[in-house]
Amino acid sequence: MPAVKPKKALGQHFLTDLGIADRIAATLDAYPDTPVLEIGPGMGVLTQFLLERHPADKVTVVEIDTESVDYLEKNFPALDGHIISGDFLRMNLDELYPAGEKFCVIGNYPYNISSQIFFKVLDFKDSVICCSGMLQKEVAERIAAAPGTKTRGILSVLLQAWYDVEYLFTVSEHVFNPPPKVKSGVIRLTRNSVTDLGCDAALFKTVVKTTFGQRRKTLRNSLKSLLPPGTMVPDTALAALRPEQLSVAQFIELTNMVKNLRESNNA
Repeated sequence: MPAVKPKKALGQHFLTDLGIADRIAATLDAYPDTPVLEIGPGMGVLTQFLLERHPADKVTVVEIDTESVDYLEKNFPALDGHIISGDFLRMNLDELYPAGEKFCVIGNYPYNISSQIFFKVLDFKDSVICCSGMLQKEVAERIAAAPGTKTRGILSVLLQAWYDVEYLFTVSEHVFNPPPKVKSGVIRLTRNSVTDLGCDAALFKTVVKTTFGQRRKTLRNSLKSLLPPGTMVPDTALAALRPEQLSVAQFIELTNMVKNLRESNNA
């Protein structure tokens, strides 16, 4: 079957360097017997190396491009019954992996939906024990960004609360068809031991999103929208910071402060 033509509307940039595909597949070597879900396999450049490293019945791929699905079905008989034609963002992963079953996620992620993919992984953090792959370098760096760096953002904090994040290596734009206009980065997220943040998890997410939504303001000012009118934010060193300066632990402290201020105001 002829090669699949990359489709701009789907953000397709097919990796052509087999050595890099092999290195990406190797990011899951610590999980040889854990089920693997690959997102956007295209023509299977990464898939072939996953099948070398994992039992075929443990590897499942999900692909939205029907032309790519046809290609995979004809060229990867080992994936029989494990090729899903559909949109990962719309999938109910609980149907694919029963509650409590652990699995890994990997892919050469489409740039235009990579952030949404990681937000979805976060929703299944109790099942996804490792998530690795390639995405736009800028987004990869943002996810891995440490406190105090300008690139730190919402995804950085939310993911680092539950995962150990590693930026592994950079990939040139010249090893793709067609070449993207930016470089790519490969990262790995490994589920940490946290089961309870020590604060209201939903409020934690709200605090992170609200403060980064007004990232030029100090926390003292950006938190006002989360508090009853007239509530004074304590004059602490923490309140004087901006969101990109905070560690996960400090965001947890901030979340508990917001909760206490709400409760004391309603008492």
